[in-house]
Amino acid sequence: MAVELRLGEVLRLKKRHPCGSEEWEVYRVGADVGIKCVGCGRRVLLPRSRLEPRIRVVKPRTAPRLVKGEGAMQEAPRPHL
Repeated sequence: MAVELRLGEVLRLKKRHPCGSEEWEVYRVGADVGIKCVGCGRRVLLPRSRLEPRIRVVKPRTAPRLVKGEGAMQEAPRPHL
């Protein structure tokens, strides 16, 4: 069964990354899935067929934080790691 992944969701995989983090953020979706380590920022591109069996938990993405801008609400800039 295929897992439906969306941009910005956080995955918890079966094995930890060498930096110690268990969580990865989805930054690309397709036949290959791009994930970024939440701990150190390392990016990895894996075929969906290799990633899906390794997933333990899929956390829904958090809503973007909004700040007041000139006239309209704008998404807050993301901190650069």
